[in-house]
Amino acid sequence: MLTDTANKNFTLLHTGFAFHHADWNFQNVCNPFARIHYIKSGTARLIRGDGVYEMKPGHMYLTPAYVNHGYECDDILELYYIHLYEQPGEQLSIFDHYHFPVEVKAQTYDLQLVRRLVTINPGRELLQYDPSTYGDSLPIARNISKLQHHPEASELETSGILLQLMARFMAASTMQHHQLDQRIAEALRYIHNNIHQPVHIDTLAELAHLTKDHFIRLFRKELRMTPAKYVNRKKIEAAQLRILIGQETLADTAYNLGFESISYFNRLFKKETGISPGSYKRSLKNKG
Repeated sequence: MLTDTANKNFTLLHTGFAFHHADWNFQNVCNPFARIHYIKSGTARLIRGDGVYEMKPGHMYLTPAYVNHGYECDDILELYYIHLYEQPGEQLSIFDHYHFPVEVKAQTYDLQLVRRLVTINPGRELLQYDPSTYGDSLPIARNISKLQHHPEASELETSGILLQLMARFMAASTMQHHQLDQRIAEALRYIHNNIHQPVHIDTLAELAHLTKDHFIRLFRKELRMTPAKYVNRKKIEAAQLRILIGQETLADTAYNLGFESISYFNRLFKKETGISPGSYKRSLKNKG
């Protein structure tokens, strides 16, 4: 049973069919949306920090948002791709709450579901297959804006298909937190709902009705990191998305996420992503 602390709201950004001939070779792919690939024929390799996965026909592959990865393909490859944006909210990301398998064997009707998803979402295909270009702000902003004009019936069917495909991976997932302490769950809801302003540990401890030291110890036990690190990680993830889909300056991004110092924002962004926010923004502009 899905816990209430797991966010299950997905927006479809891109979907389509691709034919490759030894030209699906990319490194350091990292964007603020998750990916599902259905391999129709051929083989390729998905390279992640936790290993190299041989992508096989009749199987689906899931890569969460913000996971650095790459692809290698040295022959013919046919695949369907689905890019999902998990809408932020007061709840935990579903990827925060569960360990998902990278690979699952597709059910007999999954190919029909994927094809149907492509059919009812025309215009969502990638214009270029280089991940550095389809991470550009304009396509993402354009596809998010399309939701406002998407027929309600198609939107409902799209949501149902996405949940069915995610269910394949959910069936083989394991919970990261078997019984998340409700005091920490309340703090997490506050963090997610107030990520665009300063989040103070004292406030979180008060919400949890714990002393500050006790709260930090319990938080670390439940999430295997300090509350400060968790808040900073979520703020930088939000910053990456704002840089991708927004038109604001980096200074505005920092201030709109509750940072009082731009220099601290720059240092934290580089610490979390390995690149400065300025370089991140320029790379998107140059490769778009």
